[in-house]
Amino acid sequence: MFSPPPATIAVTPSLPPMAVEIKGLTKTYRASKHMPPKEALKGINLNIPRGSIFGLLGPNGAGKSTLINILAGLVIKSSGTARVWNYEVDEQPRLARSSIGVVPQELNLDAFFTPRELLELQAGLFGVPKKERRTDELLAAVDLTSKANAYARTLSGGMRRRLMVAKAMVHTPPVLVLDEPTAGVDVELRRALWAFVRQLNAAGTTVLLTTHYLEEAQELCDRIAIINHGGIVADDTTANLLARIDNKRVTITIDRDLDSVPSNMAAHGWEKSGERQLSLVYQPSQNAIGQILMAVQVNGIGITDLTTVETDLEDIFLQLTRRSADEAA
Repeated sequence: MFSPPPATIAVTPSLPPMAVEIKGLTKTYRASKHMPPKEALKGINLNIPRGSIFGLLGPNGAGKSTLINILAGLVIKSSGTARVWNYEVDEQPRLARSSIGVVPQELNLDAFFTPRELLELQAGLFGVPKKERRTDELLAAVDLTSKANAYARTLSGGMRRRLMVAKAMVHTPPVLVLDEPTAGVDVELRRALWAFVRQLNAAGTTVLLTTHYLEEAQELCDRIAIINHGGIVADDTTANLLARIDNKRVTITIDRDLDSVPSNMAAHGWEKSGERQLSLVYQPSQNAIGQILMAVQVNGIGITDLTTVETDLEDIFLQLTRRSADEAA
């Protein structure tokens, strides 16, 4: 659906090792008549390596939007430092903003502008000279060439979302933030957007992705941070995060009906999970699958089928956010 995007042009002569560097970042919203002060970010430390696809996950109200808006220059931080492509967002705001493109979750497009007009206007706002604008190139990259002169109100939801990506890329930023890029789109378009994100990244763009689809983060991101109640509760490679929970579920289909699970199996955690099915959650580091199945064989039960399910990112997300919520309480 999408053609390969244009390569990213570096903003600075020397490429920084970190696309984004955040140290001790806090944000407290002032109190109002009806609300006490709200501490949205609590001393955030976060590094996003150049060239990565970095996932930022967290429940609603965790602080994701505040963090993104500080990087984009839309919210003023209370303390700490935040650098985009080595430019401090408060000290060098114009250079920092020119180094980042943000695709918001909301599809805020002027309904009576065409895609071509929207991209030209956005390029002008960023001070891109007319001879350096890549409007046609970007429209082709997001497969909207045929809709270049149609009113934005006539575009489908998927087309509008692709146009938002092109709009964020008019100034060729080395860092692209995708805030819930596949919210509300169908499975086919989601997969196409995933492929496009990979193409952007392969062309040199560092991608910061926020998403509620944990499958999306697990599929795309090579590193993930989880934020909850304004603090980072995890920051690691996707592979290391998945290895944190040493759990695996084995489900067996057996050759007979059982009124109840044999006592020696129930003592080790075996449970009935369906008709002629038994399941067990175990720790692979502590128990070999062969030893686990010996308990079944001891009872003279035949196994006709066996499946195992690995830990996924959802397990880790739920565990870490639940833990941080308990600590905050």
